[in-house]
Amino acid sequence: MKKHITVDPATGERRCSCFKRCGGCQLDKTYAQQLEWKQQKAERMLSRFCKVSPIMGMEKPYNYRNKVQTVYGCDARRQLISGVYQSGSGRLVATGDCMLEDKVCQRAALEFGRLMKSFKLTPYDPSTGKGFVRHLLTRYSRSTGQLMVCVCANSSTFPQGKKLALELKKALPELAGFVLNVSTKTLPLSLGERNITLYGEPFIEDVLLGKRFRISPQSFYQVNSVQTERLYSEAIRLAELKPQDTLIDAYCGTGTIGLLCADRVGKVIGAELNPAACADAAVNASLNGTGNITFLNEDAGRFMLSLAEQGTHIDAVITDPPRAGCDKRFIDSVARLSPERVVYISCKIESLARDLGVFARHGYKARHIQPVDMFPHTTGIETVVLLTRSMHN
Repeated sequence: MKKHITVDPATGERRCSCFKRCGGCQLDKTYAQQLEWKQQKAERMLSRFCKVSPIMGMEKPYNYRNKVQTVYGCDARRQLISGVYQSGSGRLVATGDCMLEDKVCQRAALEFGRLMKSFKLTPYDPSTGKGFVRHLLTRYSRSTGQLMVCVCANSSTFPQGKKLALELKKALPELAGFVLNVSTKTLPLSLGERNITLYGEPFIEDVLLGKRFRISPQSFYQVNSVQTERLYSEAIRLAELKPQDTLIDAYCGTGTIGLLCADRVGKVIGAELNPAACADAAVNASLNGTGNITFLNEDAGRFMLSLAEQGTHIDAVITDPPRAGCDKRFIDSVARLSPERVVYISCKIESLARDLGVFARHGYKARHIQPVDMFPHTTGIETVVLLTRSMHN
C-alpha cells in the first residue's frame, strides 16, 4: 500500500501528497491556521448579527470520519486500485491512506479490496455500465466498537457473498454487519433502496451523550462523533430547556437531537419529511425507552404552520436543516408559531447568514453564535446559533 501521509516529528502536523489530486481536503494549512481561517470567515459572514464566539476545534483533528465511501477501479495495467472520486471531475484517485478517514474503515476497505481479487469481483465502470462493485460504504462506532460494511453493487446476484463475509470477519473482528445494497442509480456513490443482509445485522449502534442510536446504511448520522457531542451539548445548553417545555425538533432526521433533549422537557415533537429517517427515529426512541417524544413524517414548515393555526403553544424549536438551509415557508411558520427560543444548527455558513437575515425581519435576534470545527482540513464550518424574540430584549 502506497503511503500518502507524512508527519512532522516536531509538531505532529500531517500532510497528504494527494491534497491537490483528491479534493477531500481543501485547506493546506496547519491546524491552528485552519481554525484562524474559519474564525475569520465566520466573523465576516455573521458578526453583523451578534458577536461570534471562538471556534471549537479538535484536540486530535485526524481520522475522524466514521463513515467512509471507497471506490474501486483498475489502473492502466488493469490492476485493482481503490480510492475516491476526485472533487469536480469524478476521476478515481488512488489513496492508500487518508488523514480524514477512520483507521478501522480504511482497514476494512483494504481487506475488501484484497477479497475482491480472490473472489474475482469486478469494479463497476460507469462508462460501460459493467462490473459488480459500485463502491464500498463503511461505518464504524468507536463507542461500541461495531463496524458495518455495505457493498453497493450493480446486481443482487452475489452467490459467494456469505462466504466473503465470513472471510472478512476473520480479518476484521469488529465486523457486526455485512450488507449488500443493490443500486442502478446513475449518480456516483448513491445507495439503492434494497438491502440484503449477508452477515450479522443490517445496522450498527453508536452511543452519543449517553443515548444509543441505530445506524443503517442509508441513515443520516454526523460523521465526526467527537465534535458532534460538543455541538449537540452546546445546542442543548443554548436552548435553556425546562421540565415543562414542549420542544419541536425540526428536520429531525433519525431523531438524535430530540432524543438527547427528551429527558429535559415535558414533550418533544420531531418532524421529518424522509420516511426512512422518520422510521429510524422511532426505532431510536424505542431503543432508549423514551416515551415523551413523537416523530411525524411531515414537512416541518407545513406541520408547524398547522400548529400555529390551532393555537398550540411551543416553547422552543431546534432545527438542523440540510446544506441549503431553511426555506422561507419554514421560517414563516416559526414566526407564526412564535416560540421563545430557536436554536439553529447549520452546516453551511452562507445559507445560515441568509436565514438569520430572514429571522431578523420576523423579530428574532441572534444572541449567541458558536462555530464548531466538525470537518478539519476542509472549508466546512458547522455553527449553532441561539435566536430569541426581540420583545425579550
